[in-house]
Amino acid sequence: MHRWLLKSKLHRARVTGTDKDYEGSIAVDTDLLAEANIAVGERVQVLNVDNGERFNTYTIEGEAGQVELNGAAARLAEPGDVVIIITYGLYDEDEEADPTILVLDEDNQIKSRE
Repeated sequence: MHRWLLKSKLHRARVTGTDKDYEGSIAVDTDLLAEANIAVGERVQVLNVDNGERFNTYTIEGEAGQVELNGAAARLAEPGDVVIIITYGLYDEDEEADPTILVLDEDNQIKSRE
């Protein structure tokens, strides 16, 4: 048997912008993606702390500090909203996950690692 377990989390990221005219995705600071072990193009779940929205999309490379929602997802948040960005991995039943969890500050800089 296999289980979906937490692989990576960017906790309390701040949305820096939205663009409804983009075809879709979430642009995230490239350095944050690397630090969190999230690949460009990887499926992510986004949880909006401010309004309760939850949705899936994929990542694209963003500029320093950027967390921008594009396409349909742009309707699910506003700049300044706090979001949690999560990825999951498929693990063997006896395999233990060792997730990368980064807590971010209000400027989307790494505040701590859990």
